[in-house]
Amino acid sequence: MAKAGRVIAGSAKGTRLRSPGAGTRPLADRVKETLFAILEPDLPGATVLDLFAGSGAGGIEALSRGAARAVFVERDTVAARVIGENLTLSRLADRGHVARADVGTYLKERAGHDGPFDVVLVDPPYAEVALLDATLTLLGGGDIPLLAPRAWVVAKHFWRTPPPPAAGLLASVRTRRFGETALTFYRPGRDAPTGPGLVGDGAGDPPAGDAPGGSQ
Repeated sequence: MAKAGRVIAGSAKGTRLRSPGAGTRPLADRVKETLFAILEPDLPGATVLDLFAGSGAGGIEALSRGAARAVFVERDTVAARVIGENLTLSRLADRGHVARADVGTYLKERAGHDGPFDVVLVDPPYAEVALLDATLTLLGGGDIPLLAPRAWVVAKHFWRTPPPPAAGLLASVRTRRFGETALTFYRPGRDAPTGPGLVGDGAGDPPAGDAPGGSQ
């Protein structure tokens, strides 16, 4: 079976993860390092939601670095099975739950029970721009708060098709670009710092973790 990279840091450091197949789009190591350098201070004890989870590598990296639990949402049957295998390989199965479901349906019907979430990773296929926007809108609005007051929501996307600067209560606070891939970081609006987000290639960020994407 194809590989989805390795866990970079924490209790499962060095674990080689499996990939559901050719459709998986793993993140380069420097993208993973920037992502988890920013998130790491907020990971201990966090509840993580990994949407369009692919191999589950993003949520698994978070668990390895101290998150208390993670929910992996993936509608593909093969990918959902591989996430379970990767949780077992990394010895984190007791803190991970795989929800085989459409992301929109999960957010509308089940996320309110599983949350609130401290960290949310969002990585739909690059071509489905409307799907990313709709997912952010569901996370940032609705009658049932899905996010903790100081939550992070991170969208992975093609750099030429950035998500909106705001979605419901969410406001973007920074963007990092790595070639064709970009990460946009959101906070709930009242907690978003003022001033422009930081944009760049990630070279100035401190090193840290690992997490293939969402096609992860």
